[in-house]
Amino acid sequence: MALTTFITGGTRGIGHALACRLLARGHNVVVTGTTASGVARAEHALAEACGDPGRVLALSCDVRDRSAVGLAVQTAMARFGGLDVLVNNAGVGVGQPIAVLSHDEWDRIIDTNLTGMFNVCRAVIPHLEARGSGWIINISSLSSKNPFAGGAAYCASKAAVNAFSEALMQELRPSNIRVSYVLPGSVATGFSGRDSDEGSDWRLQPDDVAQVIENLLDHPARSLPSRVEIRPARTR
Repeated sequence: MALTTFITGGTRGIGHALACRLLARGHNVVVTGTTASGVARAEHALAEACGDPGRVLALSCDVRDRSAVGLAVQTAMARFGGLDVLVNNAGVGVGQPIAVLSHDEWDRIIDTNLTGMFNVCRAVIPHLEARGSGWIINISSLSSKNPFAGGAAYCASKAAVNAFSEALMQELRPSNIRVSYVLPGSVATGFSGRDSDEGSDWRLQPDDVAQVIENLLDHPARSLPSRVEIRPARTR
């Protein structure tokens, strides 16, 4: 029976690269995004890539909205009959000093990167517990332990992702649910409005991070690589 993986922020970047990899190995894949146009493009591209539209479900869902998250999870469950893997990849960031960062931007970063992850975990965990197994993989950042000027809100949100993931891992181990978190360094994506080609000669590519996540899923049931760091092999 095919595994079903639910990927937030899966319409582009790391999430999209991971969806492509998992479809190639036979998973059913659910991806979420915040814009209808992005969701439609991703669904078409993923279905075309795997040649089987029945294994792809793309949903509009803002992870900050508990009701939208609950509906997305229920829709995925109804379509595929269950969930096996959750990848919390949705994230936002903005580079501004705290002295000028607006309250709205602070809320958007914390509510997406931290509370949004909680919302999705809260909706999915009962289903994983009911089936007695599963994976939750949260995407953090090396900036969670290497803060930089202008990134205080983003760095704080990702440091909180680390602490959340460590506690969740301890909570769910007795239920045979494995929790890992991945800390990528600089990745060549369009994250935070950045040109995706900027630094492409040295930055990680989305597929590099996707490969790490795929490799986690291949670990034998007796092992739990709970934290993985990945960085460019060379500096700029």
